[in-house]
Amino acid sequence: MSLRQSAGRPASGLMVKAPRIDGWSVGAFVLAGLAALPIVAILVSAPNGGFEAIAHLARTVLGSYIANTLLLMVMAGGIALVVGTSCAWLVSAARFPGRSILAWALVLPLAVPAYIAAYLYADLLDFSGPVQSALRSVTGLGVGEYWFPRVRSLPGGAFVLGIVLYPYVYLLARGAFASQSVSQFRAARSLGAAPWRAFWQVALPAARPAVAGGLALVLMEVLADFGVAQYFGIPTFSTGIFRSWLAMGDKQAALKLAAMMLLFVIALIVLEARTRQGRSASKDARADNEPLVELSPVGKFMAMIVCATPVLLGFVVPAAHLLSMSVSDAAINAAGDLWSFASGSLWLGLGAAFVCVIAALLLAFAKARSESTLVKASIRVSTLGYALPGALLAVGLLAPLGAADVTISRFARDVFGYSGGLILTGTGAVLVYALSVRFLTVAYNSVDGGMSKIPPSLAAAARSLGAGPAKVLTRIYAPLLSPSLAAAAALVFIDTVRELPATLILRPFNLETLATRTYRLASDERLVEASIPALILLAAGLLPVLLLTRTSQGRDRR
Repeated sequence: MSLRQSAGRPASGLMVKAPRIDGWSVGAFVLAGLAALPIVAILVSAPNGGFEAIAHLARTVLGSYIANTLLLMVMAGGIALVVGTSCAWLVSAARFPGRSILAWALVLPLAVPAYIAAYLYADLLDFSGPVQSALRSVTGLGVGEYWFPRVRSLPGGAFVLGIVLYPYVYLLARGAFASQSVSQFRAARSLGAAPWRAFWQVALPAARPAVAGGLALVLMEVLADFGVAQYFGIPTFSTGIFRSWLAMGDKQAALKLAAMMLLFVIALIVLEARTRQGRSASKDARADNEPLVELSPVGKFMAMIVCATPVLLGFVVPAAHLLSMSVSDAAINAAGDLWSFASGSLWLGLGAAFVCVIAALLLAFAKARSESTLVKASIRVSTLGYALPGALLAVGLLAPLGAADVTISRFARDVFGYSGGLILTGTGAVLVYALSVRFLTVAYNSVDGGMSKIPPSLAAAARSLGAGPAKVLTRIYAPLLSPSLAAAAALVFIDTVRELPATLILRPFNLETLATRTYRLASDERLVEASIPALILLAAGLLPVLLLTRTSQGRDRR
């Protein structure tokens, strides 16, 4: 999906803009404050305990968290970089059998949640799994007589993350390659440069900003990952925050780890923002049906294999294995209570989608009415949530909300005789708030893109007839933006249903979702019973992937 583009694109032709502050701008400021609350809470609370607490973390777990997080980012990012860039170049520059199908199929692995891919590959490649069982059956080798890579390891986790996240690099690199100058590449070829040399010296340097931007998105997702690292037993910042807060009850340790993790997030946000500024399209862009490299028959076959392998490993194999398990008697019997946790996902997704769509509409309208730097900064802050890992976001919200909840509960007890526990903490409202902060970027990008296409004359005519801002928004913009609002709601709903770490930490005790149900069953090695909810999550992920593919194809044609 096109994430983290929230503050860089001006909305053209939307009402009369002026650098003024009105009620709509104040609403943007409020949303920015609510979105920034977890970051501010982490930065304020992290110094508590002084250097002694930090030294204790350094002596015990901090080194392994930093090393494993960095190694996972480097290895998974390397896999995504090589796979995404090579496939993007082959699809863009060459012609081979199956290219038109593989061009969009290469995006399909994004539909598979990384933690579900981890469960499936562990089941396939473990000692008792079908792959090693078939290997022993064919070769006749016994225990200890052969070597097989251990999937529940850091390299195994990097493989799973890399093979499902490479489409971020692929999409941006493909767009960059498709828009490159024909003359530069052909000039290099006319001077005697071999195709690979022309690729390394001309095509790749020109696409470097886009490739680096895709890599930054991959690294953000790896840093935010919890399910893969937890299931494969890899100590990272996400698993460390979760363990410190829930398993050990050490709030200060969790906040300090979150503050250190925030430094990684800030560095990646800066990297992605800088790479976005460097992307540009060439005026000499070639037509989509014009190949830059002519492949031999063997080369065409190899190109087809290279592009088909990521699709097989990242989507076909996990989806096929999951589908085969979901039709078993054990899976069908376990689905008897499917509605109980599907309903939890339903209301949670609808709640977050409603909040995000309303907030995104308010932000886009405030941006349309004002050129104020403060409004632009507020929108930028409000849409940073997608870059925040779920575990960091949850811990950052629990600290201030817990303190506020104690005050509210004490006031209710003293004034109204309230005799219950905390009012806010542990409720669905807090979870919807957290998920809305995380996925507001998705809704805003859709709404802002739709609003930029509305002719300015409509708003001007309405204002000339005496219509106020609220009536212009509800009678003019909202109806015209209905497709964008519907797309925004659908994308937020799907992302909310698939979210795992924030839901695990913040959910009420009586709430079970498809994601948490899949996680708990898989953690208990009951993957067959988890197959049907996991299959629903995978199917839900296909919608944003198909929308992303359609958008990418339209951009390539333009």
